[in-house]
Amino acid sequence: MVGRIETRLAELGITLPEPAAPVANYVPFAVAGTLLVVSGQLPMRDGRIAVTGKIGAGVSIDQAREACRIAFLNVLAQAKAACGGDLDRIARVVRLGGFLACTPDFTQHALAMNGASDLCVEVFGEAGRHARTTIGVASLPADAAAEVEAMFLLG
Repeated sequence: MVGRIETRLAELGITLPEPAAPVANYVPFAVAGTLLVVSGQLPMRDGRIAVTGKIGAGVSIDQAREACRIAFLNVLAQAKAACGGDLDRIARVVRLGGFLACTPDFTQHALAMNGASDLCVEVFGEAGRHARTTIGVASLPADAAAEVEAMFLLG
């Protein structure tokens, strides 16, 4: 039987990617009681970084939003693996964290991170409304333009 969240993803025309393997000494997710924490995910598509470079220097705000959206899809792939394939186990999205590789004068962090946040609410509805932090950084692994991490409450 297909769950509510899988049905919603299908309605949005979304197929989740395979969860990416960690590239260093960490785990892709950790469960502590009813909290699921997903490590930062890059905007990986088809085995490669879909959006590279610095926002404000070659990467537009629209490309940055897309990078955050793609990274959130990778977060969902890890969450699905953590939940044994059943995303309906997620009762609430507690927090998203976004890291944006950008120039020092870039100030539209919130607009870029909305690529992840908007999709989160589209997928989970009211349970997808979350706390959030978005930070500009000098660089990210593999020259990715964005990285997104998440914390979920499991039911």
